[in-house]
Amino acid sequence: MNNLKKIINLLPGFIVSLIIGLASYFIAKLWLPMLGGATIALFIGIILGNTILKQPSLTAGTKFSEKRLLEYSVLLLGATITFQSIKEIGLNGLLFSCLQMSITIIFAIWLGKKLAFGEGTYLLMAGGNAVCGSSAIGAIAPVIDADNEETGISITLVNLMGTILMLTLPIIGTLLWGGNDVFRGVLIGGTVQSVGQVVASATMLNQHVIVTATLFKILRIICLVFVISIFGYLHHKNQPAQQASQVTTKKSTLVPWYVIGFLTLCVLNSLHFLPAPIGGFAHFLSTWCEIIALAAIGLRLNLQSLFSQGKRLLLYAGGIMLVQVLLAIGLITLLF
Repeated sequence: MNNLKKIINLLPGFIVSLIIGLASYFIAKLWLPMLGGATIALFIGIILGNTILKQPSLTAGTKFSEKRLLEYSVLLLGATITFQSIKEIGLNGLLFSCLQMSITIIFAIWLGKKLAFGEGTYLLMAGGNAVCGSSAIGAIAPVIDADNEETGISITLVNLMGTILMLTLPIIGTLLWGGNDVFRGVLIGGTVQSVGQVVASATMLNQHVIVTATLFKILRIICLVFVISIFGYLHHKNQPAQQASQVTTKKSTLVPWYVIGFLTLCVLNSLHFLPAPIGGFAHFLSTWCEIIALAAIGLRLNLQSLFSQGKRLLLYAGGIMLVQVLLAIGLITLLF
């Protein structure tokens, strides 16, 4: 009986998130393919959640959609990638990705501390920008005990930054390197935040750029497991001494269930134990989980809170974005 009541409480928020997700998918498909359904769902959710959909009755369902569906999205992502991608990238590509991600994370943490943001915000911004946007933030948030506001603000900023980079990097890459598809693919795949944004950005150029960009993006996603574990360790290490007993009991959260599932599916896919249709279906489900989750996050985001930190947030996002792009250009020049 209690479970039935719980499900009934979840339905209004989940159904509204699903409707926004469906509408966003078709808007992207028909009119705004470059933005993608997930980004559109986030922004529609923000608009509606701060105007006509502020009802408390939606809270339980949007909270479930935000937390659980992003975790399912990360889990299913494992069935869409393989470790063979590392071999195709080569040593220089591997070195580029490791340096690009590491320096981005270090800079995002340093700048976040300088601008007096909390641990939750700067770790989520670091992981979201270095790894894979909303999916990374959704995976990291429970491990570092980030609150809803930190998660919502980080996802909004990372999606905004990803949209800007998605539209500008093909132009920047072409101005710097002309028709060099490898350089342009590395720039896009090594910098742009989400998988959808990487593909959309590379599509503005050609198929060769899409292949290269996707390979480099996949390598970043594979590194998500290590980033989550390191961030979880840093978070628990920074806890006050009086919380030591709680930290000990939460050791298992350093590698959450969905990360273990992600890694398991990735290994199975790498060993060719998963038929191609399963990978395709997993990609389909993962995409829809992300779209619905971002709609829910938008519905839950308080714009007033976001605007109250406006200048600091813009400075933070702009600083990370500038460093990411300049760093990628410098590393491409040195390594390739």
